[in-house]
Amino acid sequence: MNKTITFEDFTKVDLRVGTIIEVNDFPEARKPAYQLTIDFGDLGIKKSSAQITTLYNKEDLLHRQIVAVINFPKKQIAKFMSECLVLGAVNGKDVILLNPEHKVKNGSVVA
Repeated sequence: MNKTITFEDFTKVDLRVGTIIEVNDFPEARKPAYQLTIDFGDLGIKKSSAQITTLYNKEDLLHRQIVAVINFPKKQIAKFMSECLVLGAVNGKDVILLNPEHKVKNGSVVA
């Protein structure tokens, strides 16, 4: 465990469910990654860079629901602007995406 936080700290993190609607290669990234376009329903469309190429191919990611942090500041990665952070469990060099067990409405809160 890194550092203990308060429940108030946790409530500042806006975790939402979105659906991946576009996946592109990201050859400019330092580590292998995809550029994802994600639909968060009423919250809009956001882009993210995700280092998930070891376990997922582009076709498997399309239309998949994921969990992401949507209230971090935008981050420039090479020539790409990442607008949210897709969450996954790290297992060595692999990242296993977090997702709802059943399909839910895009933009649903994760609590």
